[in-house]
Amino acid sequence: MMTPVAFAEEEHEEESLDAISQKLENPLTTLWSLSFQNNTDINNGDLIEGSETANAFLFQPALPIPVGEHDQFVFTARPVFPIVTQPVFNTDVPGGIDGRTTGFGDMQILSLFGPSKPTGFVWGAGITMKLPTASNDSLGQNKWQAGPAVMAFYIKRPWTSGVLVQHWSSFAGDDDAPDRNRTDIQYIIRRGLPHAWSIGMGPTVTIDWEKDSENNLTLPVGLGLTKTVRFGRVPTKLRLEAHYSLIKPELYGSEWTIRIQVTPIIKSPFRSD
Repeated sequence: MMTPVAFAEEEHEEESLDAISQKLENPLTTLWSLSFQNNTDINNGDLIEGSETANAFLFQPALPIPVGEHDQFVFTARPVFPIVTQPVFNTDVPGGIDGRTTGFGDMQILSLFGPSKPTGFVWGAGITMKLPTASNDSLGQNKWQAGPAVMAFYIKRPWTSGVLVQHWSSFAGDDDAPDRNRTDIQYIIRRGLPHAWSIGMGPTVTIDWEKDSENNLTLPVGLGLTKTVRFGRVPTKLRLEAHYSLIKPELYGSEWTIRIQVTPIIKSPFRSD
């Protein structure tokens, strides 16, 4: 039988995990974390016969730094290190696909600055970049790219909602590679549930401004579950989410995306808790 003290300790731990789970939804959280995310896409379109899968494994450390006399602001620079597996296109072979290739993709770095607020209206702005670091030409875009980034969230239990917008335009790189001009809009709607669970979605709308109207927009919706647990003393967010594209490029695009995410919290030297 659980004693009142043990029951109170369990309730306090779950409340703490609930708070951690919601803080991690904020791109300008003060928590340090290491996110491991795997996205598996099921793609189809006029360029190929049937469907093909592509996979991106992303390592995303988030190490925010408090700024100001009373830490009233936060600065974060979040790099994304991708390992990518995708089909090799070849119109000269039946089906349009000539095997698969795996390697390191183009790195991405998102930097944001804004007020340090755990709840209420939270905003931030900064710059975002893509670096031509791909180990194979078919795994990257061969262009240096940069542009603005802005976020606006409203966080109040049990709801978290908001958008993170990033835009990239190419400014240097391989002269033979096509110019890049793309906007990503990640929208998040999640509701907290008891025992550090939450339900909701966080898909990304993409707009490729260099393509025609039949191939420039991907508009997904999704649904998934998140659970924050402790492995020993390490709080860790676990997420499984599926996205379906209501609109996608006619030539080739993602119809389904399955996302698995594991995000352990690590100790920040700027925090005493």
